[in-house]
Amino acid sequence: MKYTNVAIPAGSVWSSPFVRWQGVLADVSSLDLAAAVTTRALSDRSIDVTMVDEVVLGLTIPQQGSFFGAPTLAARIGIPGVTGPMVAQACATGVAALHAAAATVSGGGGVNLVVTTDRTSNGPSLIYPASSSIGGSPTVENLVQENFARDPWAGTSMLAAAELVASENGVTRSELDDVAALRFEQYQSSFADDRAFQRAYLVPVEVFQGRRSVMVEEDTGIRSKYREDIAPLRPVVEDGLHTGATQTHPADGAAGALVTTLERAREISGGAVIEIVSSGFARVERSHMPEAPVPAAMTALADAGLTMADVDAVTTHNPFAVNDVIFSRATGRDLDKMNNHGCSLIWGHPQAPTGTRAVAELITELTQRGGGVGLFTGCAAGDTAGALVVRVQD
Repeated sequence: MKYTNVAIPAGSVWSSPFVRWQGVLADVSSLDLAAAVTTRALSDRSIDVTMVDEVVLGLTIPQQGSFFGAPTLAARIGIPGVTGPMVAQACATGVAALHAAAATVSGGGGVNLVVTTDRTSNGPSLIYPASSSIGGSPTVENLVQENFARDPWAGTSMLAAAELVASENGVTRSELDDVAALRFEQYQSSFADDRAFQRAYLVPVEVFQGRRSVMVEEDTGIRSKYREDIAPLRPVVEDGLHTGATQTHPADGAAGALVTTLERAREISGGAVIEIVSSGFARVERSHMPEAPVPAAMTALADAGLTMADVDAVTTHNPFAVNDVIFSRATGRDLDKMNNHGCSLIWGHPQAPTGTRAVAELITELTQRGGGVGLFTGCAAGDTAGALVVRVQD
């Protein structure tokens, strides 16, 4: 979908650090985290929250009280008269939430606040009535664990999809290890100059554990992916290719952005803006999820009237290393010309905020290089994907 007159004010996209699941955010509701991160982000950027006309909340894992979604979050951050939709599209929720905000702005203007948040730690167990079962015993589902393990329509896991795509395309274990090592090296580059790149968009999180306050200022739980460290690792499944190093880890976090018209964005930022140009969504053959980012990206680029040759920077959601191998082969984009400062393969995957953070990194890279066209694309459960094209300009 191509958008008309939609932009993010410069500096108005952010993310918390991501914390590996069962870490220091394990007992923090993702709604509490979203309220804290959003309030801090807006304050640090001197953004008056009362200018917000609508809140779009992206959330995929229910938390206590999340039935009330965006209205409750809006009230907690200081705008009790504002409401909006709650969006969930698995790993593509970040793009879906930005798409919802951009479509609203494109159609009628206003200022939309996008907030994406999830906690994979301590996911809920849901009890479904089943009166026809023996004795009326209910069906119990561990939401996170069971859905991570099995696509109910395809009948296979996301890891199985990654292994299938790797096998069908002749991808080798060495190629996957090379991607993981490269992405880890690229992530390390974001530490330069006292983490100047990350500090452009990361929002510190203050966590209270009893009476003790803990400040989370950087990603935690990341493990080394240097080539010599990952070479001895065994595949996760017998006769498979992916190891613990070549797939991402679940995490907890929150991210967000302000979306409005070009004119309003210039007023808020004092000049520079990030134009949201287009988005694209795609679904591929059953159990072929890692291939989906390619058609999603091509759709977004086509709607924008662009080709891959026009793109200056690319970030991806790559829960498996095979994703980037397939994307590179299909588009001709060199592996070392993507994810130049990090990606979800390294810093983890909290679901809803994953794509939003990748977009924040994309915008930060383009801003620091002086502008240009950027593409984010990433797969999602159900053999789907979402993509977004942005343009950074003065």
